Amino acid sequence: MTELERAATLITRIPDYPQPGVQFRDISPLLADAAAMRAVTEALIEPFRGGFDCVGGLEARGFLFAGYISALTGAGILPIRKAGKLPRPAASVSYSLEYGTATIEGPDVLHPGDRVLLVDDILATGGTLQAAQALVRDLGAEVVGSAVVLELAELGGRVLTGDVHAVFTD
Repeated sequence: MTELERAATLITRIPDYPQPGVQFRDISPLLADAAAMRAVTEALIEPFRGGFDCVGGLEARGFLFAGYISALTGAGILPIRKAGKLPRPAASVSYSLEYGTATIEGPDVLHPGDRVLLVDDILATGGTLQAAQALVRDLGAEVVGSAVVLELAELGGRVLTGDVHAVFTD
């Protein structure tokens, strides 16, 4: 078994969380395992290596992967935050959720021509990632790709996001 295959076994399902009928995917065991975390992070960036200047990490678990990717590649980090968390947001994008709406914001740290790789833990319905793609463009930069640890294919997130590199698909 490769390290990446072993890493997949560390993602656990929590039934009926946060509400009945939902199968929550918990990546905490993967995050706690250094070898698995490295294997997953390397797999996240493989198709994009050398093609990005900045990593856009989506709050909150995307921050963890963005930090690791930054350390491995020397790329900067763009923290993409929930509304109200940044002191001076430069741009914001609102999007629909299954149960309402949400807004994400980004700081004024990008420059025209910056190439941004967006990263998050899970692609579900795609609303957050689609909003992050729009946010990066609104900030004047280019989205060179989007990568997630796990795609929940049955939820159809790619309909909104376009091509996404998923390390694992469920």
